[in-house]
Amino acid sequence: MLRIIATFFLLVGAWARADGLPDPLVALDGTKITTPEQWREKRRPELLELFSREMYGRSPGRPQKLVSEVFDRDDKALDGKATRIQIAIYPGGKPGPRMDLLVYLPNQTKGPVPTILGLNFSGNHTIHADRGIRMTDSWVEEPKNSVEQAGVKDHHATEESRGTNAKMWPVDEMLARGYALATMYREDVCADHTPYFASGAQSAFPELQQSEDNFGCIAAWAWSLSRALDVLEKEPTIDAKRVAVFGFSRLGKAALWAGATDERFAMVISNESGAGGAKLFRRGVGENITRLNTVFPHWFARSFRKYNDKDIELPFDQHLVISLVAPRPIYVASATGDKGSDPEGEFTAAKAAEPVFKLLGAEGLPADTWPAAGISAQGGIAYHVRPGKHDVTDFDWQQYLEFCDKHLKAR
Repeated sequence: MLRIIATFFLLVGAWARADGLPDPLVALDGTKITTPEQWREKRRPELLELFSREMYGRSPGRPQKLVSEVFDRDDKALDGKATRIQIAIYPGGKPGPRMDLLVYLPNQTKGPVPTILGLNFSGNHTIHADRGIRMTDSWVEEPKNSVEQAGVKDHHATEESRGTNAKMWPVDEMLARGYALATMYREDVCADHTPYFASGAQSAFPELQQSEDNFGCIAAWAWSLSRALDVLEKEPTIDAKRVAVFGFSRLGKAALWAGATDERFAMVISNESGAGGAKLFRRGVGENITRLNTVFPHWFARSFRKYNDKDIELPFDQHLVISLVAPRPIYVASATGDKGSDPEGEFTAAKAAEPVFKLLGAEGLPADTWPAAGISAQGGIAYHVRPGKHDVTDFDWQQYLEFCDKHLKAR
């Protein structure tokens, strides 16, 4: 199949756009996609298969043995502003690997509420100083930041690490605006360190590591977000049809793939997801495939390694992943100092997905050229680039919450 794709690229111009990118509305056999039915029945399934086989790897779907248990429910959390719920998820059944899902619900809002769901980098207990949050017993990365270093000893979290990553999670503002927040720790899902695939929920599926399209960490993190949504669907205080999936950096790659593969997510927010996320490879700018597969050999399927040093020859690219989110709203964001993520390439990818959104009756991206720093262009696709480095800032969240107000609250 890939040889056919590559040959088609080289010999027939119809599959590529004028800018050289694969056309999201031309199928692998050359069929032009002109109706929503053709997209759903032909083009979307073949793109999901292509990216699963050639890049992200195969995921196990919803496990029959999945078990979830609520072990904490406090309706007077955060000085009475929130109800805190903590749920242990055993994707392979008990006993087995456990993922802890932390949920904060706004107490001032009646009825099922919209929710922002995302993975965190350092443990649920780091997103807020709330001492009721269960401390992770998973492996913790030794942070470079001196404030956070005090809270980690021999790759284990200590009480001093509570709230050390709170600046990335504006919990109080989310609650005040009527949103619930749900989060899990990345290491509960996938070992983002050596030995790879040996711990976390991913280790419950060793058979999926045997093939070239193996179950890598990006796919595992994306899959875990769907499992969290399975659990949230059981919670009557959550409106499961209004759940936005959020991620930053490597977890932004996972959020994008989760939104692409699971149409239950009502919105996707990709914060500086870069290479393997929203960035185009074919521009040849920023982090490349070889570096991804060398420095992070566990993130993608082994099949992706055949494209090392072939970024500009890739027979697919990330605008096609963004197009798989259509017609649901998606926000792609960059930072001027995040050169590895190629901010202009993230914008170009979002813009290149626009024809699919319009075909399916959604708004596109209301900007024809890369916006100036600090300007948020919001349609069915939204984009901004802000001054600064690779991070999640208050400016970013202000734009995301405004986007949620327009789309999640309106549904």
